[in-house]
Amino acid sequence: MSAETSAVPGQFTRRRLQFRAWRGTRPFWAGLFVMLGGFPIMYFPYAHLQVGHLTLAMATTAGAGSLIIGVLLVVLGLSLWFQKHIRVFAGVASILLALVSLPVSNFGGFVVGFLFALIGGAMAVSWAPGAPRKKGRAADAGTDGAPGDALDQTPNGAGELNDLSGTSPANGANGRHSAG
Repeated sequence: MSAETSAVPGQFTRRRLQFRAWRGTRPFWAGLFVMLGGFPIMYFPYAHLQVGHLTLAMATTAGAGSLIIGVLLVVLGLSLWFQKHIRVFAGVASILLALVSLPVSNFGGFVVGFLFALIGGAMAVSWAPGAPRKKGRAADAGTDGAPGDALDQTPNGAGELNDLSGTSPANGANGRHSAG
């Protein structure tokens, strides 16, 4: 390469950072796991294994059911990427389809697809969008000033414990006692 080669400086870095920002706003890894779970479930019932001159067909009577389960898991994975607001539905549906794939599709794609779909569905259900960071003093302190912070500034400026649950060591209730 010569010094006159015109390359766009930072093009790859800029695209990588854009992808990273996009990935951080949705359950990306959950969608990837759900999609990875769908592929073995829909592939193995149609696979043919060659052992020397012997062809072993893995086709079962539930081939159509396996194909439907696999395609639905791939669609749910894509939905998790592009429609993050349906994450709970897609996660529960992924878990249910993974469980149904055990008896229908060669033990859920020989357990590989089952585990990927199950873990991805659980990740989708448990994912929560992060709060956007605020600029200023709260961002510098490492907290975003959300209402759930342990210390909250009161109007007089004193830091007090902001425990809205009513269970704290100060009042003797630690969550194990009934209210009554």
